[in-house]
Amino acid sequence: MSDPTPSEVKAANTSLGDLVGEVTRDLSTLIRQEIALAKAEVKDSAAKAAAGAGMLGGAAYAAGMAVLFLSIALWWALATLIGGGWSGVVVAVLWFVIAAILYAVGRSRLTRVEGAPQTVETLKEMPNTLRRNRENR
Repeated sequence: MSDPTPSEVKAANTSLGDLVGEVTRDLSTLIRQEIALAKAEVKDSAAKAAAGAGMLGGAAYAAGMAVLFLSIALWWALATLIGGGWSGVVVAVLWFVIAAILYAVGRSRLTRVEGAPQTVETLKEMPNTLRRNRENR
């Protein structure tokens, strides 16, 4: 027969209460470490997301500036054909049409958003479930 392992010797010589206390402490330590790891991971992910969002913001600003200067160039080019005032009106009307199309498409997509219908349904069922559990006691 083989010699008992150190864990077996400790289990044989330690009370159940001490063993449960040790397991509880170890579990508590493990949970604290997992929470600390999760916090560190979330902080790292948030920093990366913030950097990415900043880059996207910069790209949006640059795109806006490009659209502005292309609009000015179009205005200037049209000014040689139809005059400065009317070319400004043409460019403004063009942007109004683009804005109206984007508004219509965006609004129609927003009306199709359902939210979280399954979650809402589940939440509506919870009071009934809790009532049934109280009645069964």
